Amino acid sequence: MFNMEFNPTREYAAFLDKNDDLKGFREQFYLQPETIYFDGNSLGLLSKKAEASLLTILDSWKQYGIDGWTQGEYPWFYLSEQVGAQLAKIVGAKPEEVIATGSTTVNMHQMIATFYKPTGNKTKIVIDELNFPTDLYAVQSQLGLHYENIEEHIQYVRSKDGHFYAHDDIVSAMTDDVALIILPGVLYRSGQILDMEALTKEAHQRGILIGFDLCHSVGSIEHSLHDWDVDFAFWCNYKHLNGGPGAVAGLFVNEKHFNTKPGLAGWFSSAKEKQFDMETSLIQAPDAGAYQMGSPHLLNLAPLLGALELFNEAGIQRIRKKSIQLTEYFIALYYQYLGEYGFEVNCPVINEQRGGHIFLTHTEAARICKALKAKGVIPDFRAPNGIRIAPVALYNTFEEVYEVVQILKTIMDEKLYEQFKNEREIVA
Repeated sequence: MFNMEFNPTREYAAFLDKNDDLKGFREQFYLQPETIYFDGNSLGLLSKKAEASLLTILDSWKQYGIDGWTQGEYPWFYLSEQVGAQLAKIVGAKPEEVIATGSTTVNMHQMIATFYKPTGNKTKIVIDELNFPTDLYAVQSQLGLHYENIEEHIQYVRSKDGHFYAHDDIVSAMTDDVALIILPGVLYRSGQILDMEALTKEAHQRGILIGFDLCHSVGSIEHSLHDWDVDFAFWCNYKHLNGGPGAVAGLFVNEKHFNTKPGLAGWFSSAKEKQFDMETSLIQAPDAGAYQMGSPHLLNLAPLLGALELFNEAGIQRIRKKSIQLTEYFIALYYQYLGEYGFEVNCPVINEQRGGHIFLTHTEAARICKALKAKGVIPDFRAPNGIRIAPVALYNTFEEVYEVVQILKTIMDEKLYEQFKNEREIVA
């Protein structure tokens, strides 16, 4: 984007903001004065549309009571499917392949319970060692239902540098004794994008099912889950999609698996027209709805109606384009102003390989983050020495990126971080 045009001035940042075709969406979000919020990869901000849809569902409870399941603007009985259809546009799936349900971890347990079918010597689950802990815990827990020595049945993809994976190293883990593969779409620390299409093809050539955790990729990059022939995927909706804390999660199941019995069945696994027959044996839904379990958490689902309306109005292609520009701009400014202070850029510098956030490492990372907060900048600390910075396309600006780099420079020049302890808080 920049090349010869780039110049490291505030005026240039203002020029970029003036020519940003998504700048109008910023007004839709609740932004705090004197604060630069760069933690949208952990929790996205509240939008006016998300607030309005939550109040609409509350009002339907007030007006209709139990009849809210079938009456009102958004009948609750069909709300998970309705939101799922909106999520399908973002992840490149058919509407019937996506359901809004559960949480990341619940959905991961469901997918392992459904698709992990160890037979003979094919007993291993491939997972990467840099994955978010919840994924590791879920795999360990599910394997514990089958085996005593669970580590014998986990195939870890190893990273040579603790930040990134070579594609061939992942493929080499797809050995003859692997029954299932679960990988992230974007690595939660470094922001590296894995080639989900190519990895799916490699897995299928070896007769292995493969699924992806999209928590850090959904809403930040484009997906084509159906066309890539991915078997399943799961994700949270409170990061880049701005669904709110504890938002109901998303689940994709490829239509070719619709007849597969859910490993963890519940009443809401039922076909809609049969659910109230109260049969003693499950008649499962003919689509991704079969992999629900209990009643939808309506008040955690409601904000997604408005959040996704806003998101789909902007369009994932435009969002991805601006996201690349924002993070590329940060990296360019980093090399201009911050190269001498002991930081290391441990996210991909090639645009096509980088998700929606920057990952810096520094020996003083914990207290640098505290100093940033004291200056009104909200970053994200990742133990032991990582700083994640996520300028979000819908509500952050290029001038904010410029300002954060200047604040970081001031913190390092004046050693303002020294007034803080270099240790994380209880919640980091």
